Amino acid sequence: MNNIQIGLIGFGNIGAGVVKLLSENADVIRSKVGAGIILKRIADLDITTDRGVAVPDGVLTTDANDIFTDPDISVVIELIGGYEPAKSFVLRAIESGKHIVTANKALLALHGEEIYAAAARKGVEVQFEASVGGGIPVLTAIKGNLAANRFGSVFGIMNGTCNYILTRMTQEGADFSAVLADATRLGYAEPDPTFDIEGIDTAHKLAVLVSLCFGTRIDFNGIFTEGITRISSLDVKFAHEFGYRIKLLAIGKLTDGQVEARVHPTMIPLHNPLADVNGVFNAIRLTGDFVGPVMFYGRGAGQNPTASAIVGDLIGLARTMQAGAGRRMAPLGFVDASVTALPLKPMADIVSNYMLRFSALDKPGVLASIAGALGRHGISIESMVQTAHQEHDTAPVPIVIKTHEAREGAIQAALQEIDRLDIICEKTVFIRIEDNLE
Repeated sequence: MNNIQIGLIGFGNIGAGVVKLLSENADVIRSKVGAGIILKRIADLDITTDRGVAVPDGVLTTDANDIFTDPDISVVIELIGGYEPAKSFVLRAIESGKHIVTANKALLALHGEEIYAAAARKGVEVQFEASVGGGIPVLTAIKGNLAANRFGSVFGIMNGTCNYILTRMTQEGADFSAVLADATRLGYAEPDPTFDIEGIDTAHKLAVLVSLCFGTRIDFNGIFTEGITRISSLDVKFAHEFGYRIKLLAIGKLTDGQVEARVHPTMIPLHNPLADVNGVFNAIRLTGDFVGPVMFYGRGAGQNPTASAIVGDLIGLARTMQAGAGRRMAPLGFVDASVTALPLKPMADIVSNYMLRFSALDKPGVLASIAGALGRHGISIESMVQTAHQEHDTAPVPIVIKTHEAREGAIQAALQEIDRLDIICEKTVFIRIEDNLE
């Protein structure tokens, strides 16, 4: 059978991993496809830096058009990341009749609908397993073996940088800023970690997951996104006293025709398996109506795991082409006509338990004032922790309350009222709790 020839755009760390895997496991790949997958062209602006992998003469180019115009290249891998020129390159490759493999979750989260429509018109596939969870094969499972299920929820710890920071804060009582500095030094965090620590990277991945699980087009800008920068070692300590661990959690739920899509620090019960996902590891938990809860765990980033997912997509496409098929599967796993635009549930209507941490003066009547304001907004207290009395009444003390279930809008309104009281010394911290992760 004929070999499958491919082009690669973006020869960074992940691109080098793809080249390495295609070379070192060429015999394994051939035995599973029945043909070789040959890397004919690599396009990158920098073709002089040594990436630590051998590339045959004539493969490297600085002009991506060499890939688009080559009739022998049937698959294009996009690994440059970001929005542009990635979007233009992907659309150009599709217009040239080439299948796409990408790890670009940001591109898919914002421009997936346009890219998928273009691929449908040209009869080519878009594969993106590596965009969520690195080497964890969750997207393939959703579209494949789990495809018969109606999914009710998806929860995920999907950013290794944030999980590393929160793990260190939990295990060592360390402060956020100190652990972030260590994460940067060790290479777990980018020099500019904004996308990671502000939850944006996780929100990109959630947008992809929600689309696949619920068969919907989702407006990325409608995903509520909150990072971990305001979490302190004090919050971690009190969460543990209540029986929880704090994680940056991506949450997707489908209830009554509305989609919840939110990313924020979340208190997870210590007995839940997600609470034990530590360090740079990722985990994604799905619930299907027939299969029940299923959890995927592994390395969510890195050269080798990500390359494994990319080449896995390549092998799937190569098998399709070897069988003489064209477009075997729509990108979201639903036929195009079945993908609908479901409404996003407003954040104010979300119902959850909450941990509220007040910084208040140690004076008589403080608890009554706080409880009264909560009660006026229909919020009841489940339990409370208060630190010991201070020597000086002017020194603030933390008062930590766990609420019963309440609407987010009511919580926000109550805290606005409470934070205006002269007994409150700092803006109140609140963290959402997910007791039911089914």
